[in-house]
Amino acid sequence: MTQVIADRRDIDFVLHEQLQVSDLSRYERFSEFTKKVVDMIVTEARTLAIKELLPTWKTGDVEGCRFEKGAVFSPPGFVRAWRLLAEGEWFAPGAPIQWGGQGMPETLAIVARDYLTGGNFPLMNVVGLNHGAGRLIEHFGTLRQKELYLRKVYAGQWGGTMVLTEPECGSDLSGLSTTAVKNADGTYNLSGNKVFISGGEYDTAENIIHPVLARIEGAPAGSRGISLFIVPKIWVEDDGSLGAPNDIVCTGIEEKMGLHGSPTCTMALGGKGNCRGVLLGEENRGLAQMFLMMNEARLMVGSQGLACASAAYLYALDFARTRIQGPRLGAKDKTPVTIIHHPDIRRMLLSMKMYVEAMRSLLWYIAYCEDRKAVAVDDAEKERFQDLIDVLIPVGKGYVTDRSVDVCSLAVQVFGGYGYVREYPVEQLFRDVRVTPIYEGTNGIQAMDLLGRKLRMKNGRAFGLLLEEIRETAHRAKALQRTAVLADALLSAAQKLKETGDVLSGAAAGPEMATAYAHACPFLDVAGDVVMAWMLTWRAVIAAERLSAGAQKKDAAFYEGQLASAENFVRTVLPVTVGRMAAVGDLCGAAVSMADASFG
Repeated sequence: MTQVIADRRDIDFVLHEQLQVSDLSRYERFSEFTKKVVDMIVTEARTLAIKELLPTWKTGDVEGCRFEKGAVFSPPGFVRAWRLLAEGEWFAPGAPIQWGGQGMPETLAIVARDYLTGGNFPLMNVVGLNHGAGRLIEHFGTLRQKELYLRKVYAGQWGGTMVLTEPECGSDLSGLSTTAVKNADGTYNLSGNKVFISGGEYDTAENIIHPVLARIEGAPAGSRGISLFIVPKIWVEDDGSLGAPNDIVCTGIEEKMGLHGSPTCTMALGGKGNCRGVLLGEENRGLAQMFLMMNEARLMVGSQGLACASAAYLYALDFARTRIQGPRLGAKDKTPVTIIHHPDIRRMLLSMKMYVEAMRSLLWYIAYCEDRKAVAVDDAEKERFQDLIDVLIPVGKGYVTDRSVDVCSLAVQVFGGYGYVREYPVEQLFRDVRVTPIYEGTNGIQAMDLLGRKLRMKNGRAFGLLLEEIRETAHRAKALQRTAVLADALLSAAQKLKETGDVLSGAAAGPEMATAYAHACPFLDVAGDVVMAWMLTWRAVIAAERLSAGAQKKDAAFYEGQLASAENFVRTVLPVTVGRMAAVGDLCGAAVSMADASFG
């Protein structure tokens, strides 16, 4: 049967052979998540995604959201799909059971989310906000706030958003102008305007809980004076019942390139002078509190990119196996064959395959590090996994979403003219995925984070830990005949990455700072390439071990495919990566030294 959304065999490989996620069941926290339970949950997510969410994805794109007099009406089928997700408890599967989650490992939660997002990215883009809003309340809310809001947000009965961006204040929130004035009863009156608010208004939930960044009257200027507030769409009374509508209103929705089923809203707070909110956490700590969620939010965006890329690859693969066009190159028989027999199509398919596989391993490895941190027995072990997470997040968000766009673009190319028309799904995937390098911190910001913070973190020890992990896999590969050649290339690239990072980090700390940061994105790309080579080599080692042990015939083709992906990446991509590292280390300053007028 044709696979859609994601390759189940590859999912099982990463979960059970690469990460061995069911071993987490040895710990009390995850004791119920045995291999049988893990497989059952993945199957349930897959079934819901394919049978219920996927049919609404296209209709959501065609119909889009409708805005009328401050209300947003969802596309056909979205209200029902939201209800099914709530009934299945898919809004916050990794959240604590006491607050309405399923308490499952983050590794398993991200697998389920990848399937569901692949089924309907625009819908799941709004659904995913519930988890982020809930986590803020879970971490910083009072017990009373948790009791009032948390269970209903995690259950999907109420929605959740992130209300940050303002018309003149996008990536740099220090200039935020929304204000908050304290009332006699301890609540606050908020006033301001917000833009690009995903899920700011919709009709799939009975209420929406908005975490809002605002500046309390008299607070310090800049980022130090920003606080975080809970602002419900409909006021929540002390007994938990819904009161009157709050003065936070959607004034319009954006007409976007993609994600037509996901409302991106302009919001007005306090237009009638009565937008009420309650402080969440400490005064003037709002930005720091919001940054607690950045790793999770950025991992989610990387997951969104992967979901689109995975689906695009499988659509392209199926099309290539059925589309007949032209004879086989060099064959005497001029009978037309399916295009998967043409060398350039095979080149594109293998490129898509290796990136999807490597990105899947990377994102799920980051989630796995979260789980290992959660069950770690000592502080040193916790710190080790947190360091790996921190260093890999800009790669997991920035590099992965850039490559996801590339994969979706290649899928359009495999389809040819058909890929450019709306009749086929890859056109929508290409439009939908394009937002992922932009929001939750543009990929330029991810690159600056890697260069400015992660390279230097703990005097370079955190980045050094990543390199140690890469070298460990390379040495494991070196011991096997079929992967030894991969090991040499990976070790060489990892060493070159360290040297390039040292040069760039040194320049960024001195008078060449601007020039160094002009190379931050290229450095993110080469770092991502080395991480991809690591993940693919890790996969290839497992495959080689299984084949040498006498893998069953039904698995042999899959394992050979893992070796081919790794070989192709190491031999066709990594040499280019090494050349790009030389270019980064050369520190060409033309981009920053030329006069503005010289741009034209």
